[in-house]
Amino acid sequence: MAKIKNDNSNKTEEKLIISSAPHLRSKWSVKRTMYLVILALMLPTAAGIYFFGFNAIFVILTSVIAAVATEYLVKLLRKKPFVMDGSAVITGLLLALTLPPTIPLWMAAIGSVFAIAIAKEAFGGLGHNIFNPALAGRAFLQLSFPAQMSVWIAPSGFAPDAVTSASPLSDAFEKIGSNPEIYRELLIGNINGSLGETSALLLLAGGILLIILRVIDWRTPVAFIGATALLSLVLGQDAVYQVLSGGLMIGAFFMATDYVTTPMTRTGKIVFGIGAGILTVTIRLYGGYPEGVCFAILLMNAATPLIERYTQPRPYGLGKK
Repeated sequence: MAKIKNDNSNKTEEKLIISSAPHLRSKWSVKRTMYLVILALMLPTAAGIYFFGFNAIFVILTSVIAAVATEYLVKLLRKKPFVMDGSAVITGLLLALTLPPTIPLWMAAIGSVFAIAIAKEAFGGLGHNIFNPALAGRAFLQLSFPAQMSVWIAPSGFAPDAVTSASPLSDAFEKIGSNPEIYRELLIGNINGSLGETSALLLLAGGILLIILRVIDWRTPVAFIGATALLSLVLGQDAVYQVLSGGLMIGAFFMATDYVTTPMTRTGKIVFGIGAGILTVTIRLYGGYPEGVCFAILLMNAATPLIERYTQPRPYGLGKK
């Protein structure tokens, strides 16, 4: 009910205003959710800057600025209002964290432009995109510039003499030390790899923070990590090494939990996570790329409408045909 004043008299009349759903009000908003995710991402971002130095800062800033600027320009061309809700910042930041620390800055900018202009705005903007924009941008760079996207350096902090070496998932990677020592390095992040994917411990901490705050659902990351570990074990691989290496942690907590491109149903979230885990291990062991998280999540993004169709709960009181 709303009180509306009649202009012809001093009386105030109560009229019923009918509007479309939703009618529930909440303190949560898109903007608040996005900035909480950005806050959680500050942990692996700080680790990336600590291990890979000044160039990591430049890659992150370039990617984020290019993402925000692209969204502003595309909104201008589409004659749509530009709202700084944080989604473009997340896209640019996530993309930067999945890139090699030494990638040329212009490539990072191109990846952000593709992620926003093609993977997001071309589908209608936030809430309408089919694929995760950050992963779409990374896949575009991986296919367009495979050589530059495969250059990894050992962590050297702010020292300028970074040494190029293989990634932990590459066949050329040499394991030095016992398994516990390698696991410790993977947890801390003191190992060569993408800018923000190396510190499994900080990614896990950020993911748990989002689960506690109920920003993301625990089902998808648990199913994703569990399926990866179980299938790796079945195929004779080191399950712990497979879980801690590469982009599994950042993919499971920050990309496979995307509201727009992943299922909303509880069963669907589990199916999505299991499917992504199976595809990740399959691509890693039998595919042409040592890492499979990016393409695994994108393939499951394409399957999301089908998953939701078959996991949609039956309305209360509606019987089977």
